[in-house]
Amino acid sequence: MHQDLYGVEVFPLQVAVLLSLPARDFSGGEFLLSEQRPRMQSRAMVVPLGQGDAVVFPVRYRPIQGSRGVYRVILKHGLSQIRAGERFTLGLIFHDAL
Repeated sequence: MHQDLYGVEVFPLQVAVLLSLPARDFSGGEFLLSEQRPRMQSRAMVVPLGQGDAVVFPVRYRPIQGSRGVYRVILKHGLSQIRAGERFTLGLIFHDAL
């Protein structure tokens, strides 16, 4: 699990588009998000994607409504293990390229 942080300025959103066809081109390789919540256990989420599907996700933080108002949690992303085949994804990362 990781964050794509490049440069001083970080655009808050990122995009991943699945180019391969699940079950035909590969097995495994599910897109994962992990929230690291303060004083709680981390929570993992699986985002099921089909060929051509895109997911827009936060690069670093995500706002959560708590009992005392809104707070931010650290978000990381990654993939589960690819068990067979090849998985191709288009990643759009917006960053300061100076």
